[in-house]
Formats: sequence, C-alpha cells, structure tokens
Amino acid sequence: MNLTLDIGNTRTKIGVFSSKNEYFKATEQHLVEEEIFFLLKQYPSIKKSIISATGEINPAWIDLLRKKTALHVFSAASKVPFKSTYTTPQTLGLDRKALVAAAVNEYPNKNALLIDLGTCITYDFVDVHKTYHGGAISPGVKMRFKAMNNFTANLPLIEESIENYKELLIGNSTQTSMKVGVYEGIIKEIQGFVANYNEKYMDLTVILCGGDANLLAGRLKNSIFANSNFQLKGLNYILEQNSINV
Repeated sequence: MNLTLDIGNTRTKIGVFSSKNEYFKATEQHLVEEEIFFLLKQYPSIKKSIISATGEINPAWIDLLRKKTALHVFSAASKVPFKSTYTTPQTLGLDRKALVAAAVNEYPNKNALLIDLGTCITYDFVDVHKTYHGGAISPGVKMRFKAMNNFTANLPLIEESIENYKELLIGNSTQTSMKVGVYEGIIKEIQGFVANYNEKYMDLTVILCGGDANLLAGRLKNSIFANSNFQLKGLNYILEQNSINV
C-alpha cells in the first residue's frame, strides 16, 4: 500500500492507495502528524510514501515517514511518466506535474488539456504521445476579486461562495457587476482556450479539477470533471515510478 501527501499552504490532502481500496482526506496542518500515525496504524500494509509540497514541510513528518516507510520526496529531479518540452523545468509546479501524471495514466493515448481552478487557473497540455508541452497560468477567482479591491478606491472585497453564483449577463449593482466580470470572464476565458486547442488537436480530452471547478458545471461541453483526489492519484503514479520494491 502507498501513502500520498500533498501539502498546501493551509491544508494537506492525504491518500492511501492499494489494489483493492482507496482512502482520501483533507486535514488542517496541525493535524497532519496525528493523521499519519492513525493511517500507519489503520493500514499496516503501507510500505511506501510520497510527499509533495507547495507549503512548508514539517521535518517531523519526514522523520516519521522515513522510519515507517520508504519515503520519496517529490522534486524537480523525480521521474515522471511523461516526456516534457517545458523550457524551465525547475520552476514547473509540482502540482501541475502530478496532474499531468494522473492524466497520462487515467486517460492514456489521449490529447489532454487539464484545467485546474485553484488560487491560480492553470492550463496544461499533454499530447497523445505522453509529451507535456506546457500551457498557461492566469489569476483565479479570489485573486481577481482581491485585485479589484486592492487596486481601486471604492470597489468592495467579495468573498461570497462560488456556489451562490447564478449565471448573469448584466450586473445591476456594483457587486453583481464584479461577479459577472469575474465569473463570466473566467468561463469565457476557459471556453476560448478549449476552442483554440480543439482547432489544433483532434479528439481533445478536457479535464477539469481544482476547488473552483464546479463553477463550470454545465457550461463546458464534452469535459470531464476530475474530483479533488486527481492530484493524489498522480502522486501515487509518480511514487511507483520512483520507488523500489519493498
């Protein structure tokens, strides 16, 4: 069995993988060590583990996993199940690499465009030959609202949940105008990217993931909604490629 940890700035996603079952959980940073202890006790067959971090890694987690498992710390030097033409591999986000790894394993022999709606919106393209070409990065929902608030004198900060947004064309107040600008702007941006990729690449598979992916529910045709565990699946594939048999 394998244990995967994706460490963010405020929360950590944890997954346990075996041939028969899977376990997923997101937890606050101060509870991670407790959760690791629980899982190692609950699943004594865990032999291998991987950590990927955009936030800070607590050295105690590293020590614990190294004592109990064969640990791989995901880095730019790790082997991945795809080729890459990205010209700055050292700066390519580990989260993006994990998503591409998941795509080439879950949807083999496909041209795939991964759209991850998180703090930033990332677009990543991998072709039918498992070659990763790169993509694009743009501001996410919260970043756009914060920018309008920070760089103007009178626009308010909107922190309303995306789930409360209703499709609109014309905002009839300052707040609804901002929401239309942000939400519809993002939707049109994504639809434009998908249309351009579809023109160039046949049989394109569009995979949506990330915390704000539900924004696109029903708005993007022929897309696949990947749940929040998609990145953990990618980490599991990477762990298999970088680990020895134990």
